[in-house]
Amino acid sequence: KTAMQIVEIMKVMEARHPVVMATRVSAEKSAEIQAALPQATYFEMARICAIQPSVPLAIRPGKLSILTAGTADLPVAEEAAVTAELCGFQVTRLWDVGVAGIHRLLSNRHVIDQSDVLIVAAGMEGALPSVVAGLADCPVVTVPTSVGYGASFNGLAPLLTMLNSCATGIG
Repeated sequence: KTAMQIVEIMKVMEARHPVVMATRVSAEKSAEIQAALPQATYFEMARICAIQPSVPLAIRPGKLSILTAGTADLPVAEEAAVTAELCGFQVTRLWDVGVAGIHRLLSNRHVIDQSDVLIVAAGMEGALPSVVAGLADCPVVTVPTSVGYGASFNGLAPLLTMLNSCATGIG
């Protein structure tokens, strides 16, 4: 969509909904959108342009945590985190806790234990969600990313790893 198409859609939605989001927005498009809609906020890492209510939404119950295997997974994870926050959830972020340095994950075991839902983003071979699901007693939403080098095949390898996981609770 063009920036002006996004502006028109956001105007219509703003009249009906307290939160309006446009995702996968480039910094260049966000500048055009914000020129037309100064109330819009741009979340650069998440690539989200959003209109938020003047009064924050009530905090929703439950503990949501989002984990990434590596720093290359951050844009996808931030998109999920900002979306959840705009919807009223409190989010705990654990970045760069992949299996290549599993001590970083294990030193944050308390976050996994205290979470009601976990979202795990991973590229490369996509092993982190299986490890997390093996430790967790709550649902684990897995998000394969198309980052990585070697044989990740633009995200196909992590997708297949996540689909083939033997850990329970993965979606």
